[in-house]
Amino acid sequence: MPEIPDLNIFCDNLGKRLVGKKLTSIRILVDRRLKLPGTAFIEALEGRELTAINRIGKQLYFVFGKAHTLSVQLMLYGSMHWYEGKNENKFTLAEFVFSDEIGLAITDWQKAVILTLDPEISEVPDAMHLPGDHLTKALKEINKPIKTVLQEGKLVQGIGNAYVDEILYEANISPFSIAGKIPEKNIHILTKAIGKVLTDAETHIRKNFPETITEKERDFLKVHLPRHKVTPKGEDILVTEIAKRKTYYTAGQELFE
Repeated sequence: MPEIPDLNIFCDNLGKRLVGKKLTSIRILVDRRLKLPGTAFIEALEGRELTAINRIGKQLYFVFGKAHTLSVQLMLYGSMHWYEGKNENKFTLAEFVFSDEIGLAITDWQKAVILTLDPEISEVPDAMHLPGDHLTKALKEINKPIKTVLQEGKLVQGIGNAYVDEILYEANISPFSIAGKIPEKNIHILTKAIGKVLTDAETHIRKNFPETITEKERDFLKVHLPRHKVTPKGEDILVTEIAKRKTYYTAGQELFE
């Protein structure tokens, strides 16, 4: 699943090529995840100039001036691909052609990508822009594992399964810790870890895949490593499930309960 570090880079690279271009044609191949019937969707956007591309949480927002905004949520296996002329990408759900014949295909073999016209923008803080005391106040009365709380999107937007494991490892907090039992000093450490992990990951991806608009390898992660048995420090990586999500952690992460 593309997460914040990936999506920030996608956003920049899409913007470099597409902002200022007109969306000349749309072809919808699978419309069951559209939040508007296909014909109305096309009529609303075709011929309009793309003025900005933004990211909030796990959504990319394609802004067409003051007229409309298209949100793209790639879900677990969604991808975006450039093409010229005929699109030959498998499992294509939608094709967008911009002026200068720049083609953008959105693919997903699960057909789970969500395209929404003029979505409501959530007021939940984005993980990259958390107020310093937000988690300190928000976690106090919550009787759930901290991994679940960070991932479910009700208090923080944009943290997915891989990076929540990395964040908790960086903060040295067990994913089983009850959110409301974590001491304030450790919540401050957790808040800093969120920013650090996501920023470091973005820096790595941007350095190694500067032009990408598709998700790349994650072997640079420290604990969420399905093909590894130990962390870079030599700690055993333990694997379990929390709320049906595969979870990677170490025995040394502090448990608060």
